Amino acid sequence: MIRATLQQLRVFQAVAEHRNFTRAAEEIHLSQPGVSIQVKRLEEILDTTLFEKMGNQIYLTAEGQALLETCNQVFENLSGFEEKLKELHGEVTGPLRLSAVTTAKYFLPQYLGGFLRKYPQVVPKLKVSNHERIIERIEANADDIYIMATLPARDDLEIHSFLSDQLVVLAHPNHPLAKKKKIKPEQLVSERIITREPGSGIRVTVEKMFKEQGIDIEPYMELGSGEAIKQAVMSDLGISILSSFSLKLELQSNQLALLNVEGFPLNRNWYAVHLKGKYLSRAAKTFLDYLQQEDFDDILKLIAANDED
Repeated sequence: MIRATLQQLRVFQAVAEHRNFTRAAEEIHLSQPGVSIQVKRLEEILDTTLFEKMGNQIYLTAEGQALLETCNQVFENLSGFEEKLKELHGEVTGPLRLSAVTTAKYFLPQYLGGFLRKYPQVVPKLKVSNHERIIERIEANADDIYIMATLPARDDLEIHSFLSDQLVVLAHPNHPLAKKKKIKPEQLVSERIITREPGSGIRVTVEKMFKEQGIDIEPYMELGSGEAIKQAVMSDLGISILSSFSLKLELQSNQLALLNVEGFPLNRNWYAVHLKGKYLSRAAKTFLDYLQQEDFDDILKLIAANDED
């Protein structure tokens, strides 16, 4: 059995990550000679050389690289054990790993802010990307919970619906269709349609709806974010379809107009999903419950008010 102490392993890990004894000493609050002594003792215990110096640079030996990988696993497991101990004592604490599709940025901070005010010891780690990238993160089991509106076609997910949303057709207020009523969806074919990039959840949903009606929409412009699309529509470059959640300020200031297209607004749900059998920490379970208890539908009331005008 290796008789190295956790302190020696922590010192080694710091030196290995920084490739520098001085910076490692600053990180773990030891003197530089103290760090050197701890590493030397560890090498004596293991009867091997962990670092080699060439010029002013230090490098890990093969043995050092193997030990670093082991140290990372050891300290990750210890961190997980600490969180489990806190959970056993009823505390909601520790990391909360979330991934969300881009449009979720318009409402997820509200949920997360309220949750953290209630459970301040939770440390959120949020990744925001398009639908395609989030699917890749699900495949890699990279996070605890994934927030999306367009569900992937797979049966290994636990799915929790928590919020309703609407997709709406928008244009510049001076657009010729802005004052029209009961616009036929096929009339949009002749318009300059601005869409998200392939892989976007909104684009997948809208293309599926039009395909079911036998309508083929050719994008005039593809942009990588909802914000870019809004700017393009406000510049009267074309019309688009976006989530109602992303339009609150622009609708209130009359910078955008909603088109009265038959079949719209298109209702959809937002989901919190995770892999079946996934171990969820108390923080993740509590956040999942919190999502399903809260209600953020003020933007939907704004949409309804616009439809009535």
